[in-house]
Amino acid sequence: MGMGGISIWQLLIILVIVLLIFGTKRLTGLGSDLGNAIKGFRSAMKDGEGEGEAAEPQKLEQADAKAPAAGTAGSTAAGATAATGADQGKPKV
Repeated sequence: MGMGGISIWQLLIILVIVLLIFGTKRLTGLGSDLGNAIKGFRSAMKDGEGEGEAAEPQKLEQADAKAPAAGTAGSTAAGATAATGADQGKPKV
């Protein structure tokens, strides 16, 4: 081949060197681990597609439900601190 191209012979030499360095058992284990990781990723992506669209409106509804509750809790806490102030005996307006 020309400049910059990798021929089949160069790929075979690289493969032989990799086999000598890592060994066949290690490469087989690495290949199976990589395959299992890809399977797990694909199944997670399939499971996540249905949940992501349906779960998002529920999250928004829960956030809306929590927001007013937090506002009323803050106002009752402010009212409680005002009642414990110096004007405890005076009627509230």
